[in-house]
Amino acid sequence: MTGIAGDDRRLVLAVAARVLQYPDEDLAASMPVLNEAIAALPAAARLRLAPVVDHLASRPLIDLQAQYVATFDLRRRNALYLTYHLNGDTRRRGVAIWRFGELYRSRGYKPDAGELGDFLPAVLELAAGCDATDTGVLDAIAEHLPSVIALRRSLEEDRSPYADAVRAVELVLPEPSRSALDAVDRLVAEGPPVESVGLDPFAMPGTEARP
Repeated sequence: MTGIAGDDRRLVLAVAARVLQYPDEDLAASMPVLNEAIAALPAAARLRLAPVVDHLASRPLIDLQAQYVATFDLRRRNALYLTYHLNGDTRRRGVAIWRFGELYRSRGYKPDAGELGDFLPAVLELAAGCDATDTGVLDAIAEHLPSVIALRRSLEEDRSPYADAVRAVELVLPEPSRSALDAVDRLVAEGPPVESVGLDPFAMPGTEARP
């Protein structure tokens, strides 16, 4: 793991969580807080998060919303769901989503209505809110490091400003092993496995499944 830890790590996670969420009316109001947080971070994290925040601050909201949908909702290889890249729409993914749900429930939280428990911005937000001694959520993200790297590579290929936010997340995760990098190569070459099954039984209470 990198030297970014403690409060700095939580700040990285919190800022990345915010910028990877769908741009809404509150985005402009949050810019001063985001810029203040970024200014307090080590240079490595600051250099990754500042460009995407600057991008979000410099575009009309309607353009940002259209860009977000085109980037994440219309391109499956850019899915923001941690379990999707490794498991696709399979029964195995249902179990993986349930495990993320347990992370929320055990800490007294639940994702927003309409989102599955493995939605990356929500998981990052949960990790950011955990005490420094509670690494369970961060460990769960690290287990899906190949998905994070594959997402970042795909966003880089698209020349998306959101790639910087994912790079920042990688800063607080362990260095990838050779097997993890091999898994990334397989994900890029083959894509997620396919098995058409319903995921609704594994969604968080009050939510509905998304691809």
